[in-house]
Amino acid sequence: MLNIALFGPPGAGKGTQSTLLAEKYNLTYVATGDLLRQEIKEGTELGELAKSTIERGGLVSDEIIVQLIENRITTNLSNSNGILFDGFPRTIVQAYILEGLLLKMNSSLAAMFCLEVPKDILLKRMLERSKTSNRSDDTEEVIEVRLNEYQEKTVPVIDFYKERGKYNSINGIGNIDSINKRITTIVSSILKKKLLNIVLLGPPGGGKGTQGIKIAKKYGLGYISTGKLLRREVKENTEIGKKAKPFLEVGNIVPDELAIQLIEREVKLQHEARGFVFKGFPRTIVQAYILDGILKKMDSSVSVCYNLNIPTLTSVKRLAERAKTPQARSYDKSIELIISRLEEHEQRTSLVAKFYKNQKKSIKINGQGNQEEIFNNLSSHIEKAFKQIR
Repeated sequence: MLNIALFGPPGAGKGTQSTLLAEKYNLTYVATGDLLRQEIKEGTELGELAKSTIERGGLVSDEIIVQLIENRITTNLSNSNGILFDGFPRTIVQAYILEGLLLKMNSSLAAMFCLEVPKDILLKRMLERSKTSNRSDDTEEVIEVRLNEYQEKTVPVIDFYKERGKYNSINGIGNIDSINKRITTIVSSILKKKLLNIVLLGPPGGGKGTQGIKIAKKYGLGYISTGKLLRREVKENTEIGKKAKPFLEVGNIVPDELAIQLIEREVKLQHEARGFVFKGFPRTIVQAYILDGILKKMDSSVSVCYNLNIPTLTSVKRLAERAKTPQARSYDKSIELIISRLEEHEQRTSLVAKFYKNQKKSIKINGQGNQEEIFNNLSSHIEKAFKQIR
């Protein structure tokens, strides 16, 4: 998701630029001022509570603002690529509230843009606007109150985002297009850095390893196979390897704390990757939440889950054939162990597919056919995924 906040004093042009940005990037537009005025117009309970405060140029209570924003997000977010906040946050408290709201959605703010305009120009703009807008808060007296309110309470929010490396100062003087270009140039650079994180799911023998390696190589992604990493640890007789060996020998899931150590280490080693392909993790719902936590530390998330589907009989045949090759796993060498792994997949890992399906991130891929056909099919989906995040 692309979540951005447009910031600046009253009259800086936030509304105009927000509309352009929302259209360009297909963002849900959340303008607290517009939402409040709509509530007042409709005479709702929230509107009546806010009316007197707005007319005095004061800030409406956070309880009301949060309710309005949550209502807007929950009813409009499904078909957009993110959220554009106009007029929120206005205080440090609201900045923390926004962090919490986005965290609840397993997301975060990508950037805050602050339109910088001198006070004399702001006054001129708003007085001109008052002639056509019929807004009760565009009188000279109220304008002064609003500008003082901004200076005292809202400017400190800038430091909040500076500390997080998300603050961007934008010259708000000039024509609409030139100001917009200043913002979109920065947005484009942010999107180029956005990671594409892929989870590959499917039964044992589904071809996840083969396809994962090819995908990572073609698109410059890091490839993280927990099984491969664990087998290397066992071979090198490390402490992690010693702990993991008994689980690997029978094809069971290793303790989560071991997988976490390996994944976090590998992510750091491949820090220049454009994203990651995760194969063999997550295999349980708990691991799905763990992966969310790992990626959250990088200000990222799972972008898409590709579920390679093949019939059970095909899995058995492929694993039995692999048992005859140098690539054989210890758990390939008996039908009993193969069946046990397939049963475990059915009982536990299939729930992970449902987890991502509920987030509208799961795509089924036909895992039958030759490798090149499957790879071409995956590639077409990945091209679309890159376009969606950028």
